[in-house]
Amino acid sequence: MTCNEIISQLQAMSSEKHKANVIKLGIPEENSIGVSTTEIRALAKKIEKSQDLAYELWQSGYHEARLLAVLLFDKKKTTLEEVDTLMSDVVSWDLCDHLCKNLIVKMKDFDQLITLWITSQHTYKKRGAFTLMASAAIHQKDITAETLDAYLALIQEHSQDEQDHVKKSVSWALREIGKHDFDTNEKALLLAHNLKENGNKAQVWIGKDAIKELENLVKVPGRTRLISADSKMGRE
Repeated sequence: MTCNEIISQLQAMSSEKHKANVIKLGIPEENSIGVSTTEIRALAKKIEKSQDLAYELWQSGYHEARLLAVLLFDKKKTTLEEVDTLMSDVVSWDLCDHLCKNLIVKMKDFDQLITLWITSQHTYKKRGAFTLMASAAIHQKDITAETLDAYLALIQEHSQDEQDHVKKSVSWALREIGKHDFDTNEKALLLAHNLKENGNKAQVWIGKDAIKELENLVKVPGRTRLISADSKMGRE
């Protein structure tokens, strides 16, 4: 399928409901088609990965085409410099997280972008740094205690940003790191309480938000990570 054929298919799949949701994210109406992420994932499975096609879709400017493009990039053929350029185009939290979770965190040496982006003035690069921490904590089976400690140190140092889309990603990273095991949970809780007691307005919010979940985690047989006690009750 060509880029134009794919966009035509996306337009045929569109609904006003989904288009309204996309516009609420801050995407200009002219860049919104109105297709759910579930439908985009289903379409991606029918298309062979292609760097050229993915770039064409991205350059179209359509939000949904960019979501699809992320799923068509080959992580082995994509460089950190290229995804840094892609993130420069991002203007919504959902595309930021989609790009981080479905492509960047699967790439070799993605941690370099955490270090690069965590001091960025670009809202979604900064959010991306914390989204990558959360994604790594969730999905990397061999993540080390040293890496998680380094993430906690970065959160302590770089969590002052008061933008909603940034501070929410900081809380998410802190909570996911704290679900690794009880030792890491204790460290995450200590940091959350420190932010709550000694931080600026954003850090106080992050600490309070994280504590609500971090204080309510349990170990469940067959699960490597801790889960919410409320979730455990729902499973029984």
